[in-house]
Amino acid sequence: MPQPILKPASLAELRSLIADAIASGEKLEIRGGGSKADIGAPDREASVLSMAGFSGIIDYDPAELVLDVQAATPLAEIEAAIADRDQMLAFEPFDHGPIFGRPAGSATIGGIIAAGVAGAARLTAGAARDHFLGFEAVSGRAEIFTGGAKVVKNVTGYDLPKILAGSWGRLAAMTRVTLKVLPRPLTRLTLAIHGLSPPQAVSAMALAMRSQAEVTAAAYLPAARHSGASITALRLQGFGPSVTARRAMLQALLGDAGAIDPLGEDQAETFWQSIRDTSPLDPLLPLWRLNIPPSQACGLVARLEPLGLNWYFDWAGGLIWANFEGSAATLRAAATAAGGHATLIRAPAAFRATTPPFQPEPAGVAALSARVRRSFDPNGVFETNRFLDQPHAN
Repeated sequence: MPQPILKPASLAELRSLIADAIASGEKLEIRGGGSKADIGAPDREASVLSMAGFSGIIDYDPAELVLDVQAATPLAEIEAAIADRDQMLAFEPFDHGPIFGRPAGSATIGGIIAAGVAGAARLTAGAARDHFLGFEAVSGRAEIFTGGAKVVKNVTGYDLPKILAGSWGRLAAMTRVTLKVLPRPLTRLTLAIHGLSPPQAVSAMALAMRSQAEVTAAAYLPAARHSGASITALRLQGFGPSVTARRAMLQALLGDAGAIDPLGEDQAETFWQSIRDTSPLDPLLPLWRLNIPPSQACGLVARLEPLGLNWYFDWAGGLIWANFEGSAATLRAAATAAGGHATLIRAPAAFRATTPPFQPEPAGVAALSARVRRSFDPNGVFETNRFLDQPHAN
């Protein structure tokens, strides 16, 4: 049955709805635009707490590189506003809508922060939490509280923005967020090497990342994921003369790997968008996101390819997007053995009903996560069964 939807229009009303839920034992699922609503178990024991009433830019100071917005402001609206001032969100957040076969446009900045979403630039620019300066929120205690401020260095005691980033709505309902923005680079250039094997590609990407070329993104598409030879892509950005010099540096450094050719602007945009939206993979098969040390990427895919793993690398091999129809236990055992973890992003409802989206944590870490959740939400008002009682490891 459809979940009941609650739509607070003010901070006071939001606080009151959470207080009522505590009193009645009702569960609440915090939701912005719903672009990631299909991650997790399909049957939620909760009403939807829609944050749609908290939308709009509050304050934007381009000179200070600070943006203050209501949490349900669409990501697209924010990106358009700061692009007009030649600025950007450097961690490259993206809308999950296309991953689930829906048009982009529903992702909100609060949902982006709550899920810790970052794109290809995460490799060098940092995660969402690294650009998250402050917030206003209502906890599971029905208490209004704030954390951080409009400055980068403001940590006294607990760094609450770091705790809320990646918490997936299990601690508090954010109504307002403050973010750091950065200047948009004047020049972007993507260099491509065709025909490398996975070990060759990972080696080339590692060499490029260790160099002084300041590569901002690195990805690898094996030949099976598209027509033609494999592609190893390296992205440079900055002032034009600097990009030109660093391009020459990479060509000298990686000359033994083969020809290094620039992609056209449109071709490069299409490539990075496809990496972000998982377009190279089958939209009808279960989709997994594996975070592992890049040095372990080739070994992991070699072990799992005979079992049906279809994949590509982002983050120089540190992030693997993959289709896998085998058991979650098999995949997660391989990820653990490689020093990482696997997150289930998309799958049929029956599979999601029995498979936690996040890899189960070791007992000690799980106990600590539970204590953190209880400190913000002692009555479990935000415990909706979405995560099958598995805490999320940030």
